[in-house]
Amino acid sequence: MSFNAPGLLLASLLYLSLLFGIAWVTERGMVPRHWVRHPLIYTLSLGVYAGIWAVYAGVGLAAESGYGFLAYYLGISGAFLLAPVLLNPIMRIGRTYQLTSLADLFAYRYRSQWAGTLVTLCSGGATLSLLSMQIQAVSTSASILAPDTSPHLISIMFSLIVVLFATLFGARRNQQVESHPGLVLAIAFDSLVKLIAVLTIGGVVLFSVFNGMNGLDSWLENNTTPAKTMSLIIDDGSWRALMLMSFAGALVLPHMYHMIFSESPSPKALAKASWGLPLYLLLLAVPVPLILWGGQELAVTTGPDFYTLGIAQALGSPALTLFMYIAGLSAASGLMIVSTLALAGMVLNHVVLPLKTPKDQEDIYRWLQWVKRLLIAAIILLALLFHETLGKNLGLAILGAIALAGMLQLLPGALGILYWPEGNKRGLIAGMITGLIIWLVTLVLPFSQTANLLGWLNAPIVPDYSNWHIFTFVSLSANVTVFALISLVSTSTNEENSAAQACSMGALSRPQRRELLASSSADFARQLAEPLGAEASRQEINRALVQLKLPNVEYRPYQLRRLRDQIEINLSGLLGPSVARDMVKRHLGFKPMASGSTAQDIRYVERALGDYQNRLTGLAGELDNLRRHYRQTLHNLPIPACSIGEDGEILMWNQAMEQLTDITADDVVGARLMTLPDHWHHLLDDFNRGEDLHRYKHRLDLKGRPHWFNLHKAALSGPDHEDGGSVILVEDQTEVRLLEDELMHSERLASVGRLAAGVAHEIGNPVTGISSLAQNLKLETDNPEILETAGQIQQQTRRISNILHSLMNFARTGNHSQTNRYEPVSIRRCVDEASNLLSLSDKGMDIHYINDCPDTLQVLGDEQRLVQVFVNLLANARDASPDGESIRVAGKEDDYSAIIEITDRGSGIPADQLDHLFEPFYTTKATDKGTGLGLSLVYSIIEEHYGNIKVESPADPETGKGTCVRLKLPAYTPETASSAIRPNERL
Repeated sequence: MSFNAPGLLLASLLYLSLLFGIAWVTERGMVPRHWVRHPLIYTLSLGVYAGIWAVYAGVGLAAESGYGFLAYYLGISGAFLLAPVLLNPIMRIGRTYQLTSLADLFAYRYRSQWAGTLVTLCSGGATLSLLSMQIQAVSTSASILAPDTSPHLISIMFSLIVVLFATLFGARRNQQVESHPGLVLAIAFDSLVKLIAVLTIGGVVLFSVFNGMNGLDSWLENNTTPAKTMSLIIDDGSWRALMLMSFAGALVLPHMYHMIFSESPSPKALAKASWGLPLYLLLLAVPVPLILWGGQELAVTTGPDFYTLGIAQALGSPALTLFMYIAGLSAASGLMIVSTLALAGMVLNHVVLPLKTPKDQEDIYRWLQWVKRLLIAAIILLALLFHETLGKNLGLAILGAIALAGMLQLLPGALGILYWPEGNKRGLIAGMITGLIIWLVTLVLPFSQTANLLGWLNAPIVPDYSNWHIFTFVSLSANVTVFALISLVSTSTNEENSAAQACSMGALSRPQRRELLASSSADFARQLAEPLGAEASRQEINRALVQLKLPNVEYRPYQLRRLRDQIEINLSGLLGPSVARDMVKRHLGFKPMASGSTAQDIRYVERALGDYQNRLTGLAGELDNLRRHYRQTLHNLPIPACSIGEDGEILMWNQAMEQLTDITADDVVGARLMTLPDHWHHLLDDFNRGEDLHRYKHRLDLKGRPHWFNLHKAALSGPDHEDGGSVILVEDQTEVRLLEDELMHSERLASVGRLAAGVAHEIGNPVTGISSLAQNLKLETDNPEILETAGQIQQQTRRISNILHSLMNFARTGNHSQTNRYEPVSIRRCVDEASNLLSLSDKGMDIHYINDCPDTLQVLGDEQRLVQVFVNLLANARDASPDGESIRVAGKEDDYSAIIEITDRGSGIPADQLDHLFEPFYTTKATDKGTGLGLSLVYSIIEEHYGNIKVESPADPETGKGTCVRLKLPAYTPETASSAIRPNERL
């Protein structure tokens, strides 16, 4: 039975088109997202590991090594069973720092671009053998079905088709998407096809060739050779090497790293895959002995590697034969597509970009897309070249062994990332080079028939198919030894130690709190525009801001440090960790350190410990509980408290501080004091910078009301805490101060009341008598002189009565008990009412009152008493102004205070009298024009409203005339949602 080449080519194109169609509709969102992210799909996608082993090579290996073929599946199954301590930590590191390949992981951990490049070259060289294995399997299987077709032509056509579909699968336009859901679903379908095909051919063999289990038992009893083949060769050392290489494959194979870590929907999916993948591989392995025995029973001539095809042909079933061919094509193409995508990304990040950064490209994303496409094509064509020159002369099993032995050289460094912080880049590079040289000399060159150096040197053991595993162990042992020795005798850099700490199991990074050169996210965009271009820089900044849920413009130092780290993480996924690190270090640098060391970023440590909370056990868990207890105690402390770093950065802002300031901790922690509203900034910054450890009864006007605070400060540095800074406690003494003022005023009022009562009694009665006598005198005479004198006497007694009445009013002013009834008062309305009252008098009819106070200017107070203030001040200004002049009242709001100025153009006040204006009974008017208590009354009312009054004269220095009376009262600001200013929005 045979097929023609065009028919096979058409079948191949149709199947690969089906895979591409599955990926395309998934990427367009036509497949429900929960289907794509289901753990079953993820587990099936990991079946790409089996590759051509599942359909062809596994049977061939069973024919040679018996049950030793299981080692290929047992090794990786063991790695997945150890997922909590092996795979999960790698996933955590990769997700945290956007490390999309093993080369990225090595470059990040060992802080070396050379490490990443060496891993890339090692992976590339070993992967060429693996890809050659897939090409050979497809070309050979096609040659079996179409004998007249040239295997060379089939290899070329298959490679070109894979190039086309690999570029369509992975090198897409959107470089910012972290995963390829379409690729995952397509590879899961590919794995399902392999499984169904292998189980189908196994079932056909069992029931069609052996007529069920009874027939198989009879055949095995009558034919001892197959039984011996499957039982005796298991003692060969090659299966141990294969199991170790399979175990390493979970970490070091490019396509497995990509599918396990980069395409994982969640850690929970990996937990399901930790038992799901071994189950899948078990199902793949079960039919292998049946296929081997079926081929032997049918005397298939294709060779054990291709028994699946040979059995189908022997049974005369074209459909089954084509199905087995499609299964092999599916296995080979799936592995090649994922491997080339992963390897192209490694080459791009660790070979191309270190040599040429795309800073001159207008669209960096498009440039990266096309470079990756070219790399995919180049890798597959190199694999084709390797196959045509060397690989076609080797069997599938040895090609796989060579590839896995090469990748095995990465295992020591991979395990060192998690379990050996002392390892450094010098030891890693030296060990890898040593192992790779041995691998190249003892495996690659001899088996490719290029050179056999050990044979030339007449070594006691020469590489051949029976002892390849020995040289695999030798190369790995040399690698580990050199890695360990060089790392122990050499010194790791600070960057390596920091990265090792970040990668170690249960380690917590402790970054330093340093000040960036950039002061905002907008500065980030400008600085990154040089290497990335303006558009790409803007996109990356916005992407990081969205990921961190930060505002469009960010100023807070702590959030800027987070933003910088997130940008480096994102660029690491786009350009590789080394290029990203150098780019961020060069363009988003820190200011030079003023001292030898800087404080740790406590906020970062707090956030990280919070993430670890559910994973800490034993002593670490108890210490974390203690930390959270003290943290909560400080947060719930009923006294407002905050912690300030030496650089002015706010490190802690407790709940009482939030209630006092109406500023949440999320808005200010990590910001600097200068970002606080002006009144809080001036209060806390001045006290923090000053030498005083205590400050008592400091006045601060908040929302139109005066407040008094006691401030206390203590240094944070000490023997057990080297980081500097201070903690500030703020005691609200407003109620105490108001009670003290009320008590003092009550005592004063009582004293003045008693004095006024005494004056009224002692003076009022004689004055009344004098006034009565004067009135009687007027009634008893008609003498004009006597009448005039009596009238003057009555006028003076009325003046005395007015003075007594003013004195009583002065004694009653300043009652603080009224402050609880204060309401918002419009200054403009008070001035209008005062000017209207004055306009009713016959005095100053030609005086014009100009009210320039804005309608929005308000204070908290007693409106009638404030009107009394303006009546007195405007009356004084009127009396001092010549006819026809104007008196101007202006007002404005300045730093939570209302400033009101009453300015006239009168003669002014002599400088020697300014200091006495507010003294009781002091007046600059004539004796019959004023009592001297008006300004004293004004002063008392302004004081009771917690304001102050100043007089400037002359108001116009050029003319030397005019007087300006300036009132300053706490302004009232209505509370609105839009009136609150986030600290982040302040420059």
